[in-house]
Amino acid sequence: MKVILPDQEVRVLEQAPVTVRDLLNELGIHPLEVIVAKNGVLVPEQALLGRDDEVRIIRIAHGG
Repeated sequence: MKVILPDQEVRVLEQAPVTVRDLLNELGIHPLEVIVAKNGVLVPEQALLGRDDEVRIIRIAHGG
């Protein structure tokens, strides 16, 4: 699967299927700091990601 990280780095990962939660854990990204899109659609932490998916991890910006 192709993974686009918040800093726009692109990684190609071979392990699949994997849940969004497990992917974020593997990458060391806290799930409350990001949203995840699979093939352009936002998905929850329980969603399965397959080998052919494009996954974009988007960091949530806080202001105040």
